[in-house]
Amino acid sequence: MKGSYFLIIRLDREKVIRTKGRAFELRPGYYVYVGSAMNSLEKRVARHFRKEKKLHWHIDYLLKEAGLLRAYLIPSEVKLEEKLSLEVSRFGEPVPGFGAGDVKVGTNLYRFDDEPDGTLEGILKGMGLDWKTVKSDEEITEIRW
Repeated sequence: MKGSYFLIIRLDREKVIRTKGRAFELRPGYYVYVGSAMNSLEKRVARHFRKEKKLHWHIDYLLKEAGLLRAYLIPSEVKLEEKLSLEVSRFGEPVPGFGAGDVKVGTNLYRFDDEPDGTLEGILKGMGLDWKTVKSDEEITEIRW
């Protein structure tokens, strides 16, 4: 299945996240990461839930240090990552340069003081999109569309 996704991440304390070429100073709070997988949405999101993996993307480095609470899988035949990121940017505090190398937005990571689920669901409903929420890689295999 093709589509995009949101990852809901909790960072309990201030942390510097170091990737191969950058360092990001992050404050405690909830973070929403916007991504896409135009080959296998379920496999990409399941990978994010795994603890043991090769560190490749910026998000891998963050997830090594923070808790992944849940993911929203958003099926789509067209790439919506940029549009979704722009919508989330209206509500969350952007982390400049994080994980947006292949899109025209300046970031794909946004910080929130409070849990962002109501905001995200409002965005998805407003865009007329379907989604499923999962809390583990095991739940991904149980998804029925």
